Amino acid sequence: MALTVDHDAFRTSPGNGASRNGAWLRYRWIGGRLLFAIVTLLVVTFVLFMATTVLPGDAAALIAGKSATPETVALIRERLGLDRPPLEQYFSWLGGVFRGDFGVSLISGRPVSTALVPALGNSLILLVLASVIGLPLAALIGIFAAAKPGGVGDWLANILSVVLSAIPDFVIAIFLIFLFATGVFVVLPAVSFVPGGSSPLAYPAVLVLPVLTLVFTSLPYLSRLMRASVVEELSSEYVAMAELKGLTRRKVLVKHALRNALVPGIQGAGLTVGFLLGGTVILEFLFSYPGIGLLMVQAVGQRDVPTMLAVAFVTTAFFVLINLLADIATMLATPKLRTS
Repeated sequence: MALTVDHDAFRTSPGNGASRNGAWLRYRWIGGRLLFAIVTLLVVTFVLFMATTVLPGDAAALIAGKSATPETVALIRERLGLDRPPLEQYFSWLGGVFRGDFGVSLISGRPVSTALVPALGNSLILLVLASVIGLPLAALIGIFAAAKPGGVGDWLANILSVVLSAIPDFVIAIFLIFLFATGVFVVLPAVSFVPGGSSPLAYPAVLVLPVLTLVFTSLPYLSRLMRASVVEELSSEYVAMAELKGLTRRKVLVKHALRNALVPGIQGAGLTVGFLLGGTVILEFLFSYPGIGLLMVQAVGQRDVPTMLAVAFVTTAFFVLINLLADIATMLATPKLRTS
């Protein structure tokens, strides 16, 4: 059943029925999106938790060491709560999350948050830098290509988009490492080493290659989306009418078409940021960058279930939140919004 939200109704005089009904529809829509986000978060963490129960290996045996007796391993499993049914373990962990407690690492014995918080901060540094550079650049490329469809600029932008879409992000990273760190121009570090307790911002050179890789990764989807949106707006009747009145193509693009074309770009930007967060897992491992991606790889290798779940919960929550904010921004920028 489709829900139609007419934003024109929200502009009526305060206190009338249309205004109250419009506000209620808006809040209901946001509430539905928020409920969907919470359900998505619970489903993802539940599936991941159940998947960890079938992984090979045993965290208790890993902690005890190769020479440990079965009795010692059993005692460690009991102390860690690994002898309980998986469903009971999951709800126990979920209850802790609601209290702000992600549990204790099975390997280090320290609270998961002590490793999660600095790793998340480091990943957000990469994400923010890549977004600040990549999103506007992708939008500009799409607008430039759409200004003259079929022209040289459009052709070059299309070639760039196709090439970058066909190359996996880790291949781009390896190429950049060869070009700037180990082969042609040895001017940047190949490994993003950051001393413990320090911020990567204190060592800007280690950020260049990971951020550059993420920027290249962000270009294809959003640039093509912006191009298609701008081309559609430029072919509309109101643009033709504006040009008949004597406005130049550039003025029509800047003053009229671009404003409407940016609405789909909001959704595209939200998805792109989510994809960038997912891409950091591989890139952080490749560059040895101390973010949540590297933390997740280490946790999987050590079968540290609480750390794995904490990283999955945080990344999923961030992805859902970004897309929720993009949905709300789209609703506020669109006169009429129809959602299923």
